[in-house]
Amino acid sequence: MALSRFWSFIIAGSILYIFFLLASGRTYTISNVVNGSQNDPVVVAEYPAGKIQSEDTLLYSYILANKATGYQSGDTTYRLTDKGVIEVYSGKQSADGIFMTCKNTIMDLWLPLIGYLTFFCGLLYLLSDSNAISKLARFLTPLFARIFPELPKGHPAYGFMTMNFAANFLGLDNAATPFGLKAMESMQEANPEKERASNSQIMFLCLHAAGLTLIPTSIIGYRAAQNASNPADIMLPCIITSFIGTLAALIFVSIRQRINLLNGVIILFTVSISAIIGFLMFYISRLGGISKMHFTSNLSNGVLLFIILLIIVYCIFQEKVFKKNQTNIFDSFVTGAKDGFTTGVRVLPYMIAMLVALSIFRNSGLMNIVMNGIGSVMNVFGVDQQIINAIPVALMRPFSAGGSRGFMLDAMKTYGPDSLAGQLSCLFQGAAETTFYVIALYFGSVGVKNTRYTLWIMLLVDLVCVLTGIVVCKLYF
Repeated sequence: MALSRFWSFIIAGSILYIFFLLASGRTYTISNVVNGSQNDPVVVAEYPAGKIQSEDTLLYSYILANKATGYQSGDTTYRLTDKGVIEVYSGKQSADGIFMTCKNTIMDLWLPLIGYLTFFCGLLYLLSDSNAISKLARFLTPLFARIFPELPKGHPAYGFMTMNFAANFLGLDNAATPFGLKAMESMQEANPEKERASNSQIMFLCLHAAGLTLIPTSIIGYRAAQNASNPADIMLPCIITSFIGTLAALIFVSIRQRINLLNGVIILFTVSISAIIGFLMFYISRLGGISKMHFTSNLSNGVLLFIILLIIVYCIFQEKVFKKNQTNIFDSFVTGAKDGFTTGVRVLPYMIAMLVALSIFRNSGLMNIVMNGIGSVMNVFGVDQQIINAIPVALMRPFSAGGSRGFMLDAMKTYGPDSLAGQLSCLFQGAAETTFYVIALYFGSVGVKNTRYTLWIMLLVDLVCVLTGIVVCKLYF
């Protein structure tokens, strides 16, 4: 509902504002909104050549001498057309028009993304079919038993939650959803009040929303599609931000549920992760210039390659498991890859819908008005303009993944994938969750109507992730 209203509002509002500008004479043409391309010069007036020739002979001579390229005077360009009309251009178009947006979304974003999703979803299926995720669940049972004290030890939900966290850990949001829904169903069986969220369900959903991420697969894919110099450089900032968000979720819910976090297993796990991340932050902060870029590039890509190597080698040693299930490593990968392709197909309509809406929104000038208003308020507090440019992603993320994804792609396209605004937009997208959608989906799937304090804790975690993301990006990049 939130996405539908947002999408409808910005399209209707933008088109009405465009017609208002046209009727009031504040804009000359609206054809660029439909047919133009980003950074094209904008036509602000047209005159018969004879009128310019009679009124300003010198200007006409300059225009005639530069007929092929157009005559530029300051910020204004004059061009003589074959029809004997002099077009006057001033300024550049903010975004691609509707037709160009549809074309470029498919050619420049969607097709490359299909390849990235296909590969990484194949890897996830290898983890599942080799029973690696089930073994990980057994390994994490001592930790889960303390975080979810209301669930019996060895409860089936542990395995599903581990699969969900593992998928999030690898940045495969769509693969995480089925496991998460199964975990909610399993916990619902142990829930004595079926229409009221249990403590375990709330804890799981808040941890899921924080989404500790090792490989933000889709974000890396989007950055690669936008020709970022190092698409994987967002990995470490995502790890840090999502880890802080996960700790915040754990602490907030534990305080509310009176869970004692001061026990050996939880402390050991938290301190170990914190020490690794703290050491990396300390080491990177001492590097500068080329050394920093060299290390972070090798670290991000090295972790990615090491995980791929680890998965393949493990599956080779577990080949008998694949044979028992009447499959093999390659076929299992292909099955997962097909699911990744299907995921890519499903996401295309959302990409087209949001990017076309944002194209109209930007070209109408309304987005500039809104952002200038937000920017004026934030400037009072001395906030960096690059951070302000990324704020729309943070504001939209709790309501709609599609909407925030559109803002993220728009920010990378407008400011560049390697700008602070582009990197921060990716971080906001990768280290936060679609809060309202997740609550409706997960609790709705098991018939829970009273979600208790889930919403405000998840929104508070989102805020923590946004603030952490800003600090990490400023230090890291």
